[in-house]
Amino acid sequence: MINQDTVKLLSELSLSMFTKNFFGIYQGAISAKLDHEHFMINTRDAVFDRLDEQSFSTLNMNNQDYRWNIASVDAHIHSSIYTNIHEAKYVAFGMPIYTTAYTLVHEKIVFEDYLGKTKFGEIPIYDAGDFSTWGKRSALEITKHIKNTEHNLLIIKGVGTYIYDRDIHQLVKKIAILENSCRLLSIKSTFK
Repeated sequence: MINQDTVKLLSELSLSMFTKNFFGIYQGAISAKLDHEHFMINTRDAVFDRLDEQSFSTLNMNNQDYRWNIASVDAHIHSSIYTNIHEAKYVAFGMPIYTTAYTLVHEKIVFEDYLGKTKFGEIPIYDAGDFSTWGKRSALEITKHIKNTEHNLLIIKGVGTYIYDRDIHQLVKKIAILENSCRLLSIKSTFK
């Protein structure tokens, strides 16, 4: 059964993240852990600016049934994060334009604006390597590396950003600061 309060919360916040380009039309994933065995995640065909009850699927982390076939392609990664990182209550994946573009030419993000510098300082960029094998390696590598990050997020070169938190509002706040800071870095480079 889908939790209506969680649907409402994720729908409202995903609309905000969509308007800020963290999510694309069919690109991204957002989920919430419901208990020790279950989590709720958007479906494969979810449109992030208008999520509703039909846009989500509740999955059992220990039993992959037919619902996994309609869930987001990132469901295995979210499940791995929830299974291995107990403080994760919410997980999101997106491809924010400025952050992802920045990864293509840098090995780390060194923040220069006030919010970025005070919140993050600097964040390394993870290089996924060979994209042809990334699908098979992604759940294990993302979980391993995000677990050891200071800010509960992993920025992957040319792929996007995975983030988890216990508080959904803190998760969204981190995403906003990250993308705005990378946008400022991009704009700054045009003044040189």
